[in-house]
Amino acid sequence: MENNTKIPVYVISGFLGSGKTTVLLNMLEQCKKRGQQPGIILNELGEENVESHLFEDKKVFELLNGCICCTLQEDLKETLDELVTEMKKRPLDVLFIEGTGVANPLEIQEALLSKPYIDQFEVMSIITVLDSSHYLEFQSVFSSSAEVRKLMQEQMVCASLLLLNKTDLVPPKQLDKIKQKIAKVVGQEKQMVNCHYGKVEPEILFEKRFQSISIGERHSDINHHHHHHSTLQAIKLEDLPAFQQKAFEKWLSQLPNGILRGKGIIEIENSSQLYSFQYASKKAQFVPISASSNKKPVIILIGMGLDNEQLNAHCKRLLQPK
Repeated sequence: MENNTKIPVYVISGFLGSGKTTVLLNMLEQCKKRGQQPGIILNELGEENVESHLFEDKKVFELLNGCICCTLQEDLKETLDELVTEMKKRPLDVLFIEGTGVANPLEIQEALLSKPYIDQFEVMSIITVLDSSHYLEFQSVFSSSAEVRKLMQEQMVCASLLLLNKTDLVPPKQLDKIKQKIAKVVGQEKQMVNCHYGKVEPEILFEKRFQSISIGERHSDINHHHHHHSTLQAIKLEDLPAFQQKAFEKWLSQLPNGILRGKGIIEIENSSQLYSFQYASKKAQFVPISASSNKKPVIILIGMGLDNEQLNAHCKRLLQPK
């Protein structure tokens, strides 16, 4: 880089299905209004990013088939090197990094605060998104695993801003209980903002909140044993027929409880239109995709502690000819 101006960086974190991508899209919309040129690093656990159509006109770097905080740590650094080279030809005003739902943002922060990246990028905020409608379930010893609870704690503690998303699905008294439980983990001073569909005032999202700490403190806080992925599985379904939408929604609703996230692209019967779908919090959303996107139908399912035999039987039911 030829000048001394650092590129501001926003790291977006959060467990599977919390709404990270929706928050990112809202922030990108603000960049558009401000005339800013953003860069985006997207990390996916699977071997394909089925949401790339959402960023067709943006400068996107994809890190696939792994987690940015462990197996792809070196890939992240290589991508940052590539970004620096690209910026000489096409300057960026801001960089967004969205980790997988099982990424510890402290590891992303560690890469950004190491040489030479600390001289080129400035961490503005680590934004952790929480699904308030499932928070208590994820924290329960009866319906969750110790790995999930530890991971979510890491994501919350690392955050400089916590977004309690999907609050429209939670009764006020339950939301108060959730906030009290979060405060016991992160302390009373950390800001928590209620939202639904990831909608937050821009001045809150873009405020500089990150406070750098010493190298020694960072190393003492980081858990270098990335055991929180041991029960995670990502399954990809391809060569899909066209589905009746109601039948597909019913199939989603009957997925095993271990499935925390589903997304992909499907074809609806009696329609030449492809649809992107998002499945989280036991709810599905469908959005038509432009015919110019050249996408093929694919389904990605992500979950913890799955029974492979049960899941394979469920998937076969979807693909059975009528």
